[in-house]
Amino acid sequence: MSSEIKEVAKLQSVNALRKTMDDYFSRLRIATETGNKKIAWCTSVGPAELLYSMGFEVYFPENHGAMLGASKLADKYIPTAVAHGYSPDICSYLTADIGAFLQNETPLQKSGFKSVPKPDILVYNTNQCHEVGDWFMYYAKHFKVPILGVNTPLWINELTPSIINGIANQFKDLVPELEKVATQKFDLEKFRETVRLSHEGCVLWRKVLETAKHKPSPINFFDSAIHMGPIVIMRGTQYAVDYYKILLAELENRIKNNISSIPSEKLRLYWDGMPLWYKLSSMSKLFAGMDTCVVASTYCNSWVFDDLDPKDPFESSAIAYCKLFIVRSDDAKQNVLEKLMIDFSIDGIIYHDAKTCGRNSNNRFGLQNRLNDKNKIPFLEINGDLCDSRCYSEEQSLIAIETFIKQLSSRK
Repeated sequence: MSSEIKEVAKLQSVNALRKTMDDYFSRLRIATETGNKKIAWCTSVGPAELLYSMGFEVYFPENHGAMLGASKLADKYIPTAVAHGYSPDICSYLTADIGAFLQNETPLQKSGFKSVPKPDILVYNTNQCHEVGDWFMYYAKHFKVPILGVNTPLWINELTPSIINGIANQFKDLVPELEKVATQKFDLEKFRETVRLSHEGCVLWRKVLETAKHKPSPINFFDSAIHMGPIVIMRGTQYAVDYYKILLAELENRIKNNISSIPSEKLRLYWDGMPLWYKLSSMSKLFAGMDTCVVASTYCNSWVFDDLDPKDPFESSAIAYCKLFIVRSDDAKQNVLEKLMIDFSIDGIIYHDAKTCGRNSNNRFGLQNRLNDKNKIPFLEINGDLCDSRCYSEEQSLIAIETFIKQLSSRK
């Protein structure tokens, strides 16, 4: 099977996305230049709602790491971090980000920034990654500013009251420390409002992703990885809600008019693990050329926090952030994946084993075999990384993917 060049149907919403993201960075830049707002750095699945409710502009280094990967600059910066004692085996978001900082370079300079925005405080949650504490500590020491953390347990099988209460109390413990830096005191009603907005944005994001249940799918994983930006960095704001209303309307219109993401959908795949940020565009074209749509992913589903509830913002935040796929036990993960395989009519699964992100690689402890024994859906494993393209063999992966698609086609 030769994968001919086929154009992926471009989403018109990308223009609104660009403006939404540009406006976010503009607000951040103004805060940096004028000091009109305090700046908090936050992890991607950290307490953004709490920070926004207390008047902070919020910056996400993981988003910056993804930007470095997508702009194919990470390989330039990672060796600098390694030369300063950071292992090449740890998160390449981290090493790319710190390496770029040490070289005094950032893609944000194109948006008028001199450097990354100076933090007034750093706040992390270890649910997404336990290396974020070490990452944020580097900047806390450099800028001589406070650092706060929420430490979420790993391998959660059942969400027990003790786990939920423990995390909710850690969220509450952040408040007096944040008040020492914030320009305004904690206001429960404002926190309820950001949680409400976050819930609304997450519900819209879930609906966006669920449009891919339709055959043919109006969106693919590679589009979703780009369009997830607002739910990561503007969760808890009206900006994210407004954007996903636009995107969802376009996708629903596509379904109504039977417009598919790729020209001729014949196979439907699931992508488990991190994106190959430096290969998003070429991967999208590769699968389109083989009439294959990657309709769903573990990664994009990780930002569906629809358990958030303004009636009990602390406890619901704890529940939502502990339901995150990455912190669940393998049994819990398998249950989630089994349902997704059915809901999205999946023909095959691709597991991306990311060299520097074991936490987001779900094929290291036999889950892929147990799932296959249960649902008989074929799978392929490819080696790579989220940012460090030196870990990825394009020729090897292309051969494996094309062979896999051939096998699925003959099976179907």
